[in-house]
Amino acid sequence: MNLTDAQKQQISTWLDEGLKVADVQKKMIAELGVTMTYMEVRFLLDDLRLKPKDPEPPKAPAAASPIAPASAGTSAPAGAAAGLVPDAAAPVPGGRTSVTVDKLARPGTVVSGKVTFSDGQKADWYLDEMGRPGLVPAQKGYRPTQTDIMEFQDLLQVELQKLGF
Repeated sequence: MNLTDAQKQQISTWLDEGLKVADVQKKMIAELGVTMTYMEVRFLLDDLRLKPKDPEPPKAPAAASPIAPASAGTSAPAGAAAGLVPDAAAPVPGGRTSVTVDKLARPGTVVSGKVTFSDGQKADWYLDEMGRPGLVPAQKGYRPTQTDIMEFQDLLQVELQKLGF
């Protein structure tokens, strides 16, 4: 998709205002009439060398809540980036999505791994040689929620960055 310089500038302005990728995606549809998937928007931002601003951390005292919120970087098990942790049999604690990367990529792929969505459903994921993502659910016909997909994409990006992709 080719965007005009004015559209690119508008996207940059939205990011400067602190909008997240999903919000930029919605604004692109509503205001620019450009329809893109969440992943396509992420790739577009990468191509334009734009980064969403990190949200400011809450300034609440650490002991205020007995349950600390899990951040996106910690929802995957330790060692998952190296593919050292096998896919867990139990649902993800706290109902969050988790991603692991295989030590050895599936044939015909650049990188592959496993994902457990917030509802406990599991799937294999991969990126082929052309950079196209794929998801193979364990339960035939399963479709994760949009929220789970967005969380999966964020976690996948973090894990792949750890590996140098």
